[in-house]
Amino acid sequence: MFRYDPAVLERYPAIHAGIVAASRLTNGSTPPALLERYRAAQRDVAQRLATTPIAELPSIAAWRRAFAAFGAKPTQYRSAPEALLRRLTKQGDIPSINTLVDLGNLVSIRYALPVAVVDLAGIDGGITVRFATGTERFTDLGAAEAGAPEPGEVVFVDRAGVACARRWCWRQSAQSATRPTTTRALVVVEGLHDDAEADVAAATTEITALLAEFQPAAATTAHALSAQHPATVPT
Repeated sequence: MFRYDPAVLERYPAIHAGIVAASRLTNGSTPPALLERYRAAQRDVAQRLATTPIAELPSIAAWRRAFAAFGAKPTQYRSAPEALLRRLTKQGDIPSINTLVDLGNLVSIRYALPVAVVDLAGIDGGITVRFATGTERFTDLGAAEAGAPEPGEVVFVDRAGVACARRWCWRQSAQSATRPTTTRALVVVEGLHDDAEADVAAATTEITALLAEFQPAAATTAHALSAQHPATVPT
């Protein structure tokens, strides 16, 4: 269902990922208890960032290096967690979107890690993390037409050659974004820094716990991936 291409692992052997497959979901407006939890996390993180520059967080610095390595200027293309944290520090809050997005963003800002919530209804087969050839199709949120990633950037690609994420953890596609009809999703948290294995494991545990609390009818399965264990199923 989710795997890393050997070429990506060769260049980024420090990758650690937590994958949570969830079904029987009911997405929609964020319930008040989760929204308060999300706002409390934003306050805590904002206070922490008052004394720690975002760029100096080990996890953010590692993603900056990864982006630079495949040719994406890290100050032009912010990793998802850096973009969220910068919005929080500049605007004072991160608006609520829906239950699944807010749940993912809560964990993302707490651990300064990218958390992608992918609607499996928009995915053909599984997802491979690989270097783009430039022939893949990518439709940005709000865009009328599909474009293509730049050759060499890291992308999430499905069996049909559709990119559901560009520049690794920069932006998801319109097809993969959660919506009110989402019932099956893949939650992906990744890290490349020295403590990534422990931080990703903690974030994955929290994602699973939040789903159990706020999506009690959901069925979830968690997987830990690395260069030594690169896929959730045999490839």
